[in-house]
Amino acid sequence: MSEEAHLRELMCLLAKSMFDRGLTGGSTGNISARTSDGGLLVSPTGSCFGRLDPARLSRFDDKGLLISGDKPTKEMPLHSAFYDTRSTAGAVVHLHSCHSVALSMMPDADEDDFLPHLTPYAIMKLGKVKLLPFFMPGDAAIGDAVKGLAGKRSAVMLANHGPVVAAKDVEAACNAIEELEDTARLAILTRGHNPKGLSAAQVQNLVTKFDVEWE
Repeated sequence: MSEEAHLRELMCLLAKSMFDRGLTGGSTGNISARTSDGGLLVSPTGSCFGRLDPARLSRFDDKGLLISGDKPTKEMPLHSAFYDTRSTAGAVVHLHSCHSVALSMMPDADEDDFLPHLTPYAIMKLGKVKLLPFFMPGDAAIGDAVKGLAGKRSAVMLANHGPVVAAKDVEAACNAIEELEDTARLAILTRGHNPKGLSAAQVQNLVTKFDVEWE
């Protein structure tokens, strides 16, 4: 199996795993990954994570031109913004996961540091998550908002919409976005119960030990 064929199969396998576990439903969510020649593989518009076809993924060349496959997701400006501003980005995943969306609608949601510091893993895998305001799905302004972060965040939460994570490869991106949703779920489950989270010193120790981006 060629490297690209393996990547196509892996993207569809990971997407189906997330769909099967209810992390994104219906025809929601989109996923993309860099190919070895500098191009992109992207989930098609209106596609279901549970039924992605490796042969029909949208294929872009290194100039950003669609060269094969179905029409890509309307969220291409969002994906492109991460690739354009983060040289380390090898994949981008966007979900409509329920708990993170619920947390984004809370009136006290922290725009600069969206996830409460409940476990070490979200800090290690995501750094600070930026909460962005609501945009219409597919609006190019979402991409502009991500570009405005100047590559300083690997993850953003789109208010009333869903999380987006960029990482070095597609497995890392999927693992990180699942950690984001798990942390949001913990935050919702413990809301109103005054949970004991990590202290500022514990967070700083994690940031230092694991060389976490924390701006």
